[in-house]
Amino acid sequence: MSTPSHRKREAAPAPGAVLARAAFRAASFLGVTQGQLAEIIGVSGATASRLASGVRALEEGSKPWQLAALFVRSFRSLDAIVGSDDVAARAWMRSPNAALGGVPLDLMRDPAGLARTVDYLDAARARL
Repeated sequence: MSTPSHRKREAAPAPGAVLARAAFRAASFLGVTQGQLAEIIGVSGATASRLASGVRALEEGSKPWQLAALFVRSFRSLDAIVGSDDVAARAWMRSPNAALGGVPLDLMRDPAGLARTVDYLDAARARL
């Protein structure tokens, strides 16, 4: 008689770790430095380093969590608009935008600017 095989399930990564990894990956595609991302999500450089290395995770529902989610959302919308063209996405992030009233990467350093940029990208994506 054989015994049922039991697979050991690996624990799913914590949502805060997944979101942090997504934010740093999006930043990498957009050419946003770790320091710039730290400013965008409102954490210190040391905390950003810990998040990037996986030593620390974002606390669910915290302000950095919410800002990181918006940053990832901005990346997803921009990626859809430019057709996964990283060069075009990087250029868009660093170019003055009359509709936004500034350079998107600079605006994103302020929570209101990040939200405005996400709204703009979502509206542009909806037209596609």
